[in-house]
Amino acid sequence: MALDRLMLTHFRNHPGTRLEDTRKFNLLVGENGAGKTNVLEALSLLAPGRGLRRAALPDLAAQGGPGTFAISAQLDDGVQIGTGTLPDRPGRRTVQINGADVPAVRLGEWLSLGWLTPAMDRLFMEGAGARRRFLDRLVLALEPGHAKHAARAEAALRERNRLLSDPAEPDPIWLDALDVQLAEAGALVAQARARLIERLGSALKTLPEAPFARPELAYHPGGPLDEADLARALGDGRRRDRAAGRTLTGPHRDELAVTMAGKGQVASDCSTGEQKALLIAITLAHAGLLGTKRPGVLLLDEVAAHLDPLRRAALFERLRGGTAQVWLTGTELAPFDGIAGEAGVWRVSNGSVERL
Repeated sequence: MALDRLMLTHFRNHPGTRLEDTRKFNLLVGENGAGKTNVLEALSLLAPGRGLRRAALPDLAAQGGPGTFAISAQLDDGVQIGTGTLPDRPGRRTVQINGADVPAVRLGEWLSLGWLTPAMDRLFMEGAGARRRFLDRLVLALEPGHAKHAARAEAALRERNRLLSDPAEPDPIWLDALDVQLAEAGALVAQARARLIERLGSALKTLPEAPFARPELAYHPGGPLDEADLARALGDGRRRDRAAGRTLTGPHRDELAVTMAGKGQVASDCSTGEQKALLIAITLAHAGLLGTKRPGVLLLDEVAAHLDPLRRAALFERLRGGTAQVWLTGTELAPFDGIAGEAGVWRVSNGSVERL
């Protein structure tokens, strides 16, 4: 168990929603547009980052409300965590742990969160940036400090690119300092990604190839993983970067490659159904790593409805054997017959919830 209680105030279409007495499985059912995914999005904001929709803060506040929102939860050990916006700072996110203000990156110290949504179905067809964000989210669920390292690397990269693209000759001393910052933080980011791929790869090797496709993962770094080597590469490539107007070496160039085991086919060439199966397999393997140090929460949006009965049963069995608390959404109860007797079930309608 992870979350014992969840409360939403003026969040999306939920003016005031309260879910209590949660279980290992928690099921939200209702028509499309009722507000089921909004509950999952609220849960996803209990982790560092922009949540499963990557929405801007002003878009999260309920229309017709005060222009602010609040999300609060109680962990099963009594710890209170919350996030939201304030009237005098509607564009800035606030986070509290047991009533004390803390940086958003601290959220990762209390919960390990993962999710799978329909919007992720095109992950293998999108650019490498989407896969890096996916990879970083998986890392963050296991290593909370990753958020701070990634933010430092992004800040140094942004400033370095600004200098490189400036028509005026950049100050070499300032570039030297940025290279040091980018190398230090960037190496930590790349090393964390490499560790995750190794752990996921080991977990995936133990899984059968059926009923879900078994993916093989490969990490292709965009630069050296060692801090000193990365700093050297940045210095050596400065003239080339200056000509390009941007940094061409570093973790911002990393790529995650996924291949379907057995077929040897890269994910981008697989069918839509195969790609979804690969994503489910990765998500399940990652969920098996959650909850080892912090409570784990897995959010699955409209996943069961697209699986046949055999794969649904296999999905529920795998989730049942894991440590993560699971939140699922669906338009009807029938696909969840396999867990109905053990799940907490809520009917969601027009931004309100009713326990069934």
